[in-house]
Amino acid sequence: MVMKVSTSMFFDRASAQLGNVQGSLAKTQEQLSTAKQITKPSDEPDKASLVTRLESEIARQKSYQGNLKAMEIRLKAQETAFNNTSDVMYRMKELATQAANDTYSDADRKTIALEMTELRNQMLSLANSQDSNGNYLFAGSRVSQMPFGPDAKGVIVYKGDQTRMVVGVGDNRRMNQNIPGSDAFGNVVRDDSKGGRVGIGFFQSLGDLIDAVKGSNRVAIQRGISEIDTLQQSLSDATAQVGTDLNVIDSQNNVLDEINLRLKTTMSDVQDLDFTEAITKMNKDQLALEAAQSSFAKISKLSLFNYIG
Repeated sequence: MVMKVSTSMFFDRASAQLGNVQGSLAKTQEQLSTAKQITKPSDEPDKASLVTRLESEIARQKSYQGNLKAMEIRLKAQETAFNNTSDVMYRMKELATQAANDTYSDADRKTIALEMTELRNQMLSLANSQDSNGNYLFAGSRVSQMPFGPDAKGVIVYKGDQTRMVVGVGDNRRMNQNIPGSDAFGNVVRDDSKGGRVGIGFFQSLGDLIDAVKGSNRVAIQRGISEIDTLQQSLSDATAQVGTDLNVIDSQNNVLDEINLRLKTTMSDVQDLDFTEAITKMNKDQLALEAAQSSFAKISKLSLFNYIG
């Protein structure tokens, strides 16, 4: 039995072989140029899908870290305002204690009251602190409204709300990013004329103390000194809370760093190219291509008459 082999069959096989080798070489060269195993999703659909999921997860973790950074900046600004307010408060108490001393005259107390007024205004400015975006730090969720200001009677009152704004800082992890001014710059409680108890705002208490110093009302001065201790405790509690939150931020950043490292390591294993292996394969493909091109060139010169003896 004689097998007949046509020139076109040899040509088709050689052409297909040449195309395969060229395709393999082109793919390896593209991998080397991008440093990635996967240059098109169609190359390895399963790996490409995994890379997409990993990229999405890394982006989410990056978003959490962005939230933590914004929170840290905001909390540090709050901490600074609290510390400065506490310093001013200590001076306020020092002056009130002097005013309660019998050795001071009414004129002396009026002079003391002038400095105390300036100190109260300084604390009011701190309570109305804003961040770099112009948002008020202690207004709760009403960040565009000044939290402390005069009411219809001219008494400084809190105009924010009690909302603690919550931000996502991890999968199933959320944190408060603010302390309402009503908590940090708290109230004091006094007995009223009817035998009951009434809450007095932070700045109203300080204002009453200043008035007491101006009027040389020693009883009211002593009450004001005692109330300063209560107001100072509210500030101390708020400062401690901010310190705790900043520690939590540091801890959560460490957690996110570990998660990101794990995700990026997995990403690298899936898509990063082994250059040594790829270069070896490219060299083999180049040799195979040269051989295929040589064979193709020879076959291209053949005709049916070459097989007729």
